[in-house]
Amino acid sequence: QVQLVESGGGLVQAGGSLRLSCVVSGRTFSTYAMGWFRQAPGKEREFVASISRSGSNTYYTDSVKGRFTISRDNAKNTVYLQMNSLKPEDTAVYYCAADIAAWGTVRSSAPSYEYWGQGTQVTVSS
Repeated sequence: QVQLVESGGGLVQAGGSLRLSCVVSGRTFSTYAMGWFRQAPGKEREFVASISRSGSNTYYTDSVKGRFTISRDNAKNTVYLQMNSLKPEDTAVYYCAADIAAWGTVRSSAPSYEYWGQGTQVTVSS
């Protein structure tokens, strides 16, 4: 059974930073490309960032480029999302997800991801 557990969410003022972590267990971590998604109240879940199995390729939605950085540590079975210069519109529940993808692949479509975490709340106050 594959499990994904996110942590690191919280309340931060606009302009602040948070780092989210997601630990994966149950299968070899390097099997998966990883992604972060978010869902704000009343809105659909949206793609934030993804990273390939080796970490060599990354992909971001336009609204977070230059502010967020996705990374992974395959030795620790963990993917990270460093979020800087946070804005109130970044407020959402953030989910990590695992994609059994080909080497080098990064994807932004939620149905491509087989496993999901339970989410962690990020709230940015103005």
